[in-house]
Amino acid sequence: MKLKLITAAITLVLATSACSDVKTETNNQVSAESSQANAKNLDQAQLNTLGETLDIKYRLVTNYPQGCPTSGVDGRCFTAQIDLTSAVDLDSQDWSIYFSQMRPVQSVSSGEFTITRVKGDLHKIAPTTEFKGLKKGVTKTLEFKGELWQLSETDAMPNYYLVSGELDPVLIRSTAVTLDSETGMELRPYAVSFTDEETQYKRSDTDKVKWATPEILFQANQGIDFQPELVTNTIIPTPLNVNVSSTDRPVSLKGGIKLELHEVKRSAIDAAVARLSRIGVNESSSGLVVSFLPLKVKSTLGSYLLDITKNKITISAADDAGFSYGLSSLTSLLDSNDLVVNTMRVEDSPRYDFRGMHIDVSRNFHSKQLVLDMLDQMAAYKLNKLHLHMADDEGWRLEIEGLPELTDIGSKRCHDLSETRCLLPQLGSGPFADAKVNGYYSKADYIEILKYAGARQIQVIPSMDMPGHSRAAIKSMEARYRKLAATGDIKGADEYRLIDPKDTTVYSSIQYYDDNTLNVCMESTFHFVDKVIDEIATLHEQAGQPLSVYHIGADETAGAWLDSPMCKAFLADNKQGVSTSDEFGAYFVERVSNILHEKGIEPAGWSDGMSHTRPKNMPKTSQTNVWDVISHNGFRRAHQQANLGWDAILGMPEMLYFDFPYEADPKEHGYYWASRNTNERKLYGFMPDNLPANAEQWTDIQGKPFEADDTEKRDKAGKLVSGPMKEGVSFSGLQGQIWSETLRSDAVVEYMTFPRLLILAEKAWHKASWEVPYQYKGAVYNQTSGYFSQEMRNEQASQWAVLANTLGQKELVKLDKAGIEYRVPTVGAHIHEGQLLTNLIYPGLTIEYRVNGGEWLVYHSPVAVDGQVEVRAIAANGKRKGRALIVR
Repeated sequence: MKLKLITAAITLVLATSACSDVKTETNNQVSAESSQANAKNLDQAQLNTLGETLDIKYRLVTNYPQGCPTSGVDGRCFTAQIDLTSAVDLDSQDWSIYFSQMRPVQSVSSGEFTITRVKGDLHKIAPTTEFKGLKKGVTKTLEFKGELWQLSETDAMPNYYLVSGELDPVLIRSTAVTLDSETGMELRPYAVSFTDEETQYKRSDTDKVKWATPEILFQANQGIDFQPELVTNTIIPTPLNVNVSSTDRPVSLKGGIKLELHEVKRSAIDAAVARLSRIGVNESSSGLVVSFLPLKVKSTLGSYLLDITKNKITISAADDAGFSYGLSSLTSLLDSNDLVVNTMRVEDSPRYDFRGMHIDVSRNFHSKQLVLDMLDQMAAYKLNKLHLHMADDEGWRLEIEGLPELTDIGSKRCHDLSETRCLLPQLGSGPFADAKVNGYYSKADYIEILKYAGARQIQVIPSMDMPGHSRAAIKSMEARYRKLAATGDIKGADEYRLIDPKDTTVYSSIQYYDDNTLNVCMESTFHFVDKVIDEIATLHEQAGQPLSVYHIGADETAGAWLDSPMCKAFLADNKQGVSTSDEFGAYFVERVSNILHEKGIEPAGWSDGMSHTRPKNMPKTSQTNVWDVISHNGFRRAHQQANLGWDAILGMPEMLYFDFPYEADPKEHGYYWASRNTNERKLYGFMPDNLPANAEQWTDIQGKPFEADDTEKRDKAGKLVSGPMKEGVSFSGLQGQIWSETLRSDAVVEYMTFPRLLILAEKAWHKASWEVPYQYKGAVYNQTSGYFSQEMRNEQASQWAVLANTLGQKELVKLDKAGIEYRVPTVGAHIHEGQLLTNLIYPGLTIEYRVNGGEWLVYHSPVAVDGQVEVRAIAANGKRKGRALIVR
């Protein structure tokens, strides 16, 4: 996740946040597990029994405790408790508990235990000499203060585990996630539910975000009614132009289709034909003819004409993507219940050339099958770029020829404090290397992904984040160094080494690592980068999809170089034109970008890292992925980098980070540092061509109005600091992001991605008529500035009603047929004069209710209720259930 905390300088805070009873373990401390003096030693059977029976509960007490350490960001902290209830008596002090804690612990109230931060989010609970033992059935509570705040029940990471001396570590069963049999979603039985909105779900005294109760949802969903007549001729994403010539839907595809390919390669449309088959339209020699013809006129890549008559369907295009998209539009037109359509002519072209989706498989690994399924759905909705994030601090996920340590060590996390066999556990991964969150793609796997993407006209953009976010690579190459050095091969050991062993710089990354940044002053670092790029390029060549864009990362570089002897010598040498340590980050990005350029590959990086570069030193063709928050003037960096002539891809987190919660509810999955409610309607309202204009309809992270000043800004010397985009400059595309710190399973990734991916496709393909035009001369936007007129707002609501009904009545069932575990929405509900009223963000799904814990009943219309009322929605196929909410 691009965890950009919008606060004061957090890295300085982190370096000074330790209190007297919360210590960060040194390398010497983490290298051994020693027993307490005079403690009774445990044997393996006793440790196993404790792991099986120890009941742990994690409870957020308040985000407003007294006495926060002054070193905390904005002086903020929270209080939480961990309950330990043993089923057996235990007097031994010869044990400890390791667990992941999202925010570092600052102080502990209990004298019987210490909590020590080991590395990143990994913490250790250990008994002190004051420990009086665990008694059967008696609960001991550790209360502690942590940094900042916690606003989600999923902040409580799973898989605590026990360690005692040299015994095998033991997972504490009560902290494992379980699956809800009805929703299919993860449950955290150890996490105590939030009950108080004021103390648990607000992060400051001025926080205006409202917990998404059924009443709040009911108000938000007002005006979006169930209207079947709206969806007959709809296609997602919306085409450029549709001319419907009948109203009685005279064209039936129940008898199948017969393809006439002419000059079209069958392989170009196989995937689209398979999607038609999945909803019931099969190939048949007697089926309705679908003819594919070349488009004679010059057109944008992916453009197509779809002509549906009573006797024939014709798809005309100039490239493979256009033919595939034409079939995708035919699939979208169809209701899978009847397979009939009207006669019409569809003329279509994309809004942006770049229509992308980003998947992080580095923090928690996700299967090849998930990626293939994602590619299939991306193609179905005309997305054409997969940004595959395969290396970060917590994992390296791609086999690299000649560097086996990257996957032998870097692809798994386990309890090995020396990190000779694996990386340290993080993100609740637990002590064992065979956990599903570990893993990697073999070279054959990656080639299969590339071929699968190519058959669907999707370009894969690999990303191995550097120079920060590189802990997995660093630890893997250190293992390689030790192995070769032990044989006396010092030259070979140094060949790909990534750190200066004498670097004493003290730093902390956003994710609390102090050892995750490549040393940019060492030639071996660039030798490593070059090797990785070449090996990945070879895999692309073998797959028939040449590597044309490579994503460096380049972001959130903590800066581990200030006290590196190698960097001091590098500066003194001054052969590379680097005069101060402040230029190290820029030097790395510029050098790697030019290495890529010389190989014929376009460099790409996240916008914060790219902003440190000197444009004159960068290739003219470069890609920047903009992830800056609009309410914190993020539009300014987007404009600056677009004005450089770079391919600026928008990934603004408050609506394009799909690992954020759909609704403001502490039970929803995801991080929330830029938004706590990014539902499909908010995403649909995004105006990407005029970023500051979104201030007229949105609030900031705390639910408060904000102003976006897009006028020219200069410093005291008259130098331009920021300003509007230049006349004629525009963005190159959109990209949705999935980061996987809290997304442990494929099912949760699909839940977070769908159906938001369909609205992403809508925004990337089609420009809505209600969007506010960009003001190239500059403007100031707020909720009273008036550029977003009432007429535009009404038009937005009207067009959302069409899209929402299409989702609920046509598209979600197609996701069901594809096996996609999309989010079933929570239900809006209101009780008026004893009558239950309900609604949904996209109408068409079945709603159920129950009273006083009785049987679930189908909701048809307002009904009299008395007692505790719960509501839930059902998936389009009638099988999976959505999460239930209590109305009262």
